[in-house]
Amino acid sequence: MQQRTLGRTGRTVSVIGLGTWQLGADWGDVSEGAAEAVLAEAAESGITFFDTADVYGDGRSERVIGHFLGHHTDAEITVATKMGRRVDQLAENYVLANFRAWTDRSRRNLDTQTLDLVQLHCPPTAVVESGEVYDALDTLVDEGVIANYGLSVETADQALAAIARPNVATVQIILNAFRLKPLDAVLPAAIGAGVGIIARVPLASGLLTGKYTRDTTFAANDHRNFNRDGSHFDVGETFSGVDYETGLAAAAEFGALVDREAPGLTPARAALAWVAQLDGVSSVIPGARSVEQARANAEAGAVEALSPAFTVGVRDIYDRLLREQIHPRW
Repeated sequence: MQQRTLGRTGRTVSVIGLGTWQLGADWGDVSEGAAEAVLAEAAESGITFFDTADVYGDGRSERVIGHFLGHHTDAEITVATKMGRRVDQLAENYVLANFRAWTDRSRRNLDTQTLDLVQLHCPPTAVVESGEVYDALDTLVDEGVIANYGLSVETADQALAAIARPNVATVQIILNAFRLKPLDAVLPAAIGAGVGIIARVPLASGLLTGKYTRDTTFAANDHRNFNRDGSHFDVGETFSGVDYETGLAAAAEFGALVDREAPGLTPARAALAWVAQLDGVSSVIPGARSVEQARANAEAGAVEALSPAFTVGVRDIYDRLLREQIHPRW
C-alpha cells in the first residue's frame, strides 16, 4: 500500500482509505457485525485512514469505528469525521457553540479526547468564505478538542477558497473519472499550499465498477434510489451528478478502456488507482459494504502506474459524454 502525507496534518496515511457512509446503513442495511468486519479487513489490508461523519447513520458509523478502535488499540488509524449537517444549512448555525456540541458528540461516539481531523461537511459557500468560522475552528485546535481541521466541499470554487486559508489541513472533494474539474485548478493549488486532497465518490457511486445495468435496483433507503433528483442533498453526491443512462454509457466505454490497459485489471481497481496516482491526492476513500469490497479496494493501492494513454482515454470519455452536464455545475 502506498503512503502519502495528509496535507498539513503531517500524518502519513494509506493512499487508499475507507469511506464509511455505507457503514451507517445509509446505502441499504449493514449490520454492526458486518461493519466491524469491513473495518477489520480494511486495517488488515493496509488501510490506515477512515473517513466518517456525525450524520452517517446519525452517529452509528462513528460509534462502530470507536468500538473497533477500542478493541484494536495497536491499529495506527487516522480518523476523519465531519460536522455541520445536523442543522439547517444556514451560515448562522456555523458558530463556536455548535462546533463544541458537535465535536463533543463525535468525541463520545469515537471514544477519544482529541479528534484527528474534523471537516465541515459540505457547508454553504458563505461558511467557506467566513473568517469567523476559521477563528472558531482555530479555537478548538488550541483547546485540544481537534488536532486538525479541513473542509468537505461540493465545488471547485469552494475548494479553492478553503485552500487559501492558512490553517486548513485538507480539502475533501468529489474526484473520479467522471468528475475531472478538480484537475484544472484545485489539485495545483493544493500542491502549492501543502493542503491534502481527500478524493471522495471515486467510483461515482458504483457506476465505474461497470456492474450496473438499466435493470439494477437499489434499496429504498439507498441514496442511489432516493436522491437521483437531488431532492435530499446535492445531486452531485449520487452518481457524481451524472444522469444514470448517460453514466451507464460512459461506464461501458471506461470498461473497454480498462480492458485495453491491462489484462485482468477490473474497472473498479483501475478507477481507484487512476485517482490515487494523481499528483496532489493524499487519500482516496471508496466505501465498502463487505470484506471482499474492502480487500479489493485496498489492492488498488498497489496497482502499477497506469499509462498516459489511459488518462487520454479518460479525458476523451469525459469530454464527449459528461463535460457539458458536469463541468459548469461543480
